[in-house]
Amino acid sequence: MLDALLDSVKNLINNKIVFVTGGTGTFGHKITEIVLKHYEPKKIIIFSRDEFKQYNMKQLFPENKYQNIRYFIGDIRDYERLLTATKDVDLIFHAAAMKQVDTVEYNPLEAIKTNIYGTENVIKAAIYNNVKKVIAVSTDKCVSPINLYGATKLCLEKLIIHANVMSGANGPIFSVLRYGNVFNSRGSVVPLFLKQKDTGVFTITDSNMTRFTLTIDQAITFVLNSASIMIGGEIFVPVLPSYNIVQLANCINSENEIKIIGKRPGEKLHEAMISSSESYNTIIKDNFYVILPEISIINKNYNEAYGDNFMAPDSEYSSGNNELIDNDALIKMIQAL
Repeated sequence: MLDALLDSVKNLINNKIVFVTGGTGTFGHKITEIVLKHYEPKKIIIFSRDEFKQYNMKQLFPENKYQNIRYFIGDIRDYERLLTATKDVDLIFHAAAMKQVDTVEYNPLEAIKTNIYGTENVIKAAIYNNVKKVIAVSTDKCVSPINLYGATKLCLEKLIIHANVMSGANGPIFSVLRYGNVFNSRGSVVPLFLKQKDTGVFTITDSNMTRFTLTIDQAITFVLNSASIMIGGEIFVPVLPSYNIVQLANCINSENEIKIIGKRPGEKLHEAMISSSESYNTIIKDNFYVILPEISIINKNYNEAYGDNFMAPDSEYSSGNNELIDNDALIKMIQAL
């Protein structure tokens, strides 16, 4: 599921109107590239509040070349704007969020307005306009969160799952994608290490720290495939390798000194993608997991869709107890940047 796009994605995208919140971010850029390259959407709408990022994105995907792309200025905090922008939309990828852990800690009310109230607005607009599918992007930081960013994403997940109850039997269906750090994304440690590569020193918070990792291409493939099979109420989680922070540093430059500087506020030693409490409701597929909702959602037969191979009770899917990526594979990921 991480390596190839399912044929069913054609039915998801072709001749459909696709709407991407946070469309000028890393996720938005890559999903736009893949959708325009491989599929034939009736329209893809890039929705974001940053006109400069939209200007830059238009240089890559100009409207005179891609006549089915549209750029909408707007903020998910603004319900009225969302209501207008999502008219006739078939599919929403909800990726807009405040994501920087330290920024969110310093501006908590702003993060709540965007990540929580903004998600509520997306849900209400989707139900009002009878959008067929909404899939929201979450993060491993929402599992047993210790920072506000993770807590707001936990709220996002709860809101998106409950939206299936709000929409009723014949309304839109809503699901969540939860995955780990996208390799070399903004805010990840990789850009920092690449800057420090030739300085002689890597600054590392804790030598035992681990993280899940996947490439942005893998993330988008996973999102599209999950959106094509979703029946509403699921949280999809990919099977991913982990890396140790010292392993990553040594693969970038094994000659550099390692300087331990201590964990930052809100930073975990290991990230979990599925908690021990969630294991009771989690079905294992070949290369992904499906966390079933704890609330009752009518007309959903999850066992028929995904089987009944549940995780072992009280087990945890954590970067700390997960298989580490092979050094050669990690070096290939670095060289591909």
